[in-house]
Order: sequence, then structure tokens, then C-alpha cells
Amino acid sequence: MTFEIAAVLFIALSAVILFATEKLRMDAVALLVLTSLALTGLVDTGQALSGFSNSATITVAAMFVLAAGLQNSGALAGIGNLLGRARSPLQFLLILFAVLAIIAPFVNNTAVVAVLMPIVITATASIGMSASKALIPLSYVSQMAGVCTLVGTSTNLLVNGMARDLGHPGFGMFEFTNLGVICFVVGCLYLLTLGRWLLPDARSTELVEHYELGKYITELRVMPESSLIGTSVGEAKLGEEFGVYVLELLRGNRKVWSPRSQTLEEGDVLLARGDWSKLDELRKRAGLEVNAEFKLKQRSFEEVDQVLTEVMIAPRSRVIGSTLGMLDPGWDHNTTALGIHRRGQVLRDELRNVRLQVGDILLMLIPESGMAALRKDSNVIVLSEREPEKARGWRAPFALATMAAVIGVSAIGWAPISITSLVGAVALTVSGCLDAEDVYDAIDWRIIILMAGLLPLGIAMSESGAAAFIVENTIGLASPYGPMTVLAVLYLMAILLSEFMSNAAAAVLLTPIGMSTARMMEVDATPFLIAVTFAASTSFATPMGYQTNTMAYGAGGYKFTDFVKVGLPLNLVFWALGVIFIPVFWPF
Repeated sequence: MTFEIAAVLFIALSAVILFATEKLRMDAVALLVLTSLALTGLVDTGQALSGFSNSATITVAAMFVLAAGLQNSGALAGIGNLLGRARSPLQFLLILFAVLAIIAPFVNNTAVVAVLMPIVITATASIGMSASKALIPLSYVSQMAGVCTLVGTSTNLLVNGMARDLGHPGFGMFEFTNLGVICFVVGCLYLLTLGRWLLPDARSTELVEHYELGKYITELRVMPESSLIGTSVGEAKLGEEFGVYVLELLRGNRKVWSPRSQTLEEGDVLLARGDWSKLDELRKRAGLEVNAEFKLKQRSFEEVDQVLTEVMIAPRSRVIGSTLGMLDPGWDHNTTALGIHRRGQVLRDELRNVRLQVGDILLMLIPESGMAALRKDSNVIVLSEREPEKARGWRAPFALATMAAVIGVSAIGWAPISITSLVGAVALTVSGCLDAEDVYDAIDWRIIILMAGLLPLGIAMSESGAAAFIVENTIGLASPYGPMTVLAVLYLMAILLSEFMSNAAAAVLLTPIGMSTARMMEVDATPFLIAVTFAASTSFATPMGYQTNTMAYGAGGYKFTDFVKVGLPLNLVFWALGVIFIPVFWPF
């Protein structure tokens, strides 16, 4: 093993650990990888910066803008009405899958799920269907449909860009469609049969018209007239009477030991957990108030023009990692945050010090006049019932025609997708489908930095011999059993990595390995690259496996094990389909 191989493997292993543990943001990890490769001389300056000019990076950025233009123009406005026509859960899922089959292959699936999630929640409530029966299918099917075309997911584009850099001719717009359609049909049948039975019926935690999604945690301050003064939490029996449970008692700047046995005093703050209706009932009857320090803006809870709404922190939100206490300078909706809901975790810190994560749900008061601006804010997804976006005259068909032209011109070979997507993004901006100042907000810059920072790692793995070293000592051990066995091992490796770290990172690590595997076995690299693309673009078994899974996990009232029960069999089905059909469509 040479020094270069050892250095590249050390950097790659460090990146895998950081991605899996989430100690740092994924874009920060990518920049650490980039600078490490450059400082150690494993890549030259041009190679280190090549990710920022790579066609895949540019295309992904432009596709984010195109997706935002479609949404803002109202081109997707009819979906809610279409889903609302369903008269049974089965009919609803069939319509949803058909909609996703049309949209998700051409629009980034994270954007698709962000648009459809509140629509799906509202529509399921109207037919008496649990939202938990629809949100995991929404996430999974968007991934299945996204892998059918080159532009359906950023991972597809990333593998294509890396493969070209490593000497492969790359893929066409509909290169993946044959296998993608097979996986889509089989996956949908699974979700309509066995998957429906495995999905939980979480009616107690779904969003309904009374805004009681899950258990919220909020801070309630004991006022001078409170009936709780002089009694303890245990004596007040808040759990038995209100279904509200006190997690911590804050007195001044300290947490009080054994909160249930402490005699309450004026000014004490109860960190309480329960359904919002119960928390509000306790607030009114016991003389408490929502702690003023938890409010982003000072607003009276009783103002009649206030709307109670729930918003989810979006995957590309710039407030991720910020605390509620830090949001005031950058939050322009005059909102009052009343409570926070986080799946799989009970928060015990002061809420103003809680750092927001993807999928966190905030219960907020906002002036009714501010709801339109809140719905357009790309940092959050409004989950509460809302009026559908109205089509903006001629701009809706113009946006659809532009998207069709972007895909069509690239598909027939007149211009590369990086150019057509850029032209399309400019066209939607100039036409007013998307405001110019909103273009930068529409782009998920963390994904762009992630791609640009990790692309040089693929170059370093290939040129240093690290990829060949890994192949010889892992996948290569299966080479005596033939290329199909090696394909199965590589696909399985990609599945495992994608479930516990960034899909893009898994693709970057495995694409050069796929190329080296093909060279070692003296066969075409295309089957191995297809395996990496499909495995990295379809992650079902964990809520962190894909951004859309994380969004569904927060809104659907799911447990971690729900994804394992429903998603792991689906991963295995896709693995079997890949091993069987990849050599048929792309012979070795």
C-alpha cells in the first residue's frame, strides 16, 4: 500500500464516519475532504476545484430553480383537487402513484414531496384515511419514479458526472427508464399489498383540523394568579387531569431537581409535553402563559387575527442548526412559536436553546395576512390545512412547456442537460414564474457544496489506486464467482452505505470502485455504475436514508422501526430486480 492510497483511504473513512455520525453538516464534511485532498497534494488545484464547474453540479442547481418555478407558477395547483376526488384509500394511493409517475422523473423528488406533503395530509383526512398510510408511500414512490430518468435525482446526475470524469461515456436522459419502470411497478404493487398491511395506522398522531399532530413540548410560566402556586406538580395531577406531563421545572437560570415534588412559585417555568389542545386548556384553567422568552415576536395569544399553524423545518432550510432564540433577526413573518415536536426524542432543554433539525415541527401563531408569505418560505413546509396555490395565468402552462423543452431538447441530443436546464431556469426567472431574489433560496446549497466538495475524492480514489485496492481486497474476493455475483455484492454495499450516510457521498465512494471493478474483471463498467445509481437513489430502510424519508418521519407519526419493517423488504426486492435485470439491459 502506497502513501497516496493510505492517505485517500484515511480521508474517505473519516468522511464516512462524519457522515454517519452527523457530527458536522454534510457540506462542511465535503469541504474538509476537498481541502484535505488539496493540502496533501492528492489532487492538483484544477482537480480540487473541478467539482464547482462540473456539469452535474450546474445541472442540479438549475433543476432546483426549475422545480421552484413550477411550484410558484401554480403549475401543480390541480394536484390537490385530483387527490381530493378519491373515495377510498386504495383509489387515493393509485391516484397519488400516478401523479408521482408523471412528475417525479423530471422534478427533484425532495421538492416534489415538499409540495405534495401538506396536500396529502389534507386529502387523507377528508376521506378518513390515516396520513401514516400515505406519507411513507409518498416518499418511497417519489424515489422510485425519480430513478427512471437522468434528472430525477441529484444522485443520478452525480454518478453520471463522475463516470464521465473517469472515462465512461455517461448516460442518456432515459438510459435508466427500462429498469426504472420495472422497479416502479413492482414497488407500487408491494406498497398496495404487503406494504399497506405493514404501514402503521397512526390516527392518534396524524394532523387533523384541530392541529394535534403528535405531542408538543412548550414552556408554561406560572403567573401571579395561578392556582398552581403553593402546590407541587405531583399534587396538581396534571397528567391525570389534562394529559400533560412536566419534563423539567426551570426556576431562574437553573433546572430544579425532582420537578414533580417541588412547590411551585410565581415565575417558575414548566417544560411541559402534551397535545396542544390539552396544553392550552391547562394554560387557561391554571393561570399560566406561554413563556414569553420562547416567542419569536411578542404577540398576544388571544388576538383574533392570529392563525394557528404547524410548519416543518425543510431539508434545505437555512435555519437548520439555529436555535429558536436565534431566529428573531431573520424571521420576518411576525410568528410566535408555541411548541416543538421532534420524532423519536423527548426534548429536555430550554426550548430557546434547542437547535432545529430537519423534520422538526413548530406550532406557531401567525397573523392571517402573513400566511401567504409563510407558504412561500422555502425554509419551512406548512403542514396545516391550506388553500391550494392558484395558477398564475399564462405562467403555469409556460413553466410546464419550459420544463418539457429542457428535457426534450436534451433527450434528442441537441444540447447537454447542463445547458438546457440553465436556459430553462433563466426563462422561468425572466418570465416571472420565480422572483429573481428567490432564485438563490430555491437552490439547496448544501447539496451543491456536497457535490462540488466530494467529486475530487472520486478522482483521487481512481488516480491514487485506492479504488483498485478496495476492489482487490473486498469485492474482488467474489470475482471467481463471476460478474453477476460481484454486481450483487456491489449493489448490496451501496444499499448499506446509503441507509446510514448521504446518498451523494455513497455514490462518490462507490462510483470509482465500480469503474475499478470493471477494469479488474475486464468487462463493461456500465452494469456496475447502474447498480450504484439505483442503490444510492432508492433508500427505504431508515428515516435518515433519504431526505424525503426524514420529512415523512417527522410528519407521519412513525417510529424508526416502521421504516425498517416496510423499507427493508422493499430494498431487498429492488436488490433482486437489479441483479436480475441489469445484466439483461446492460450486458457485461
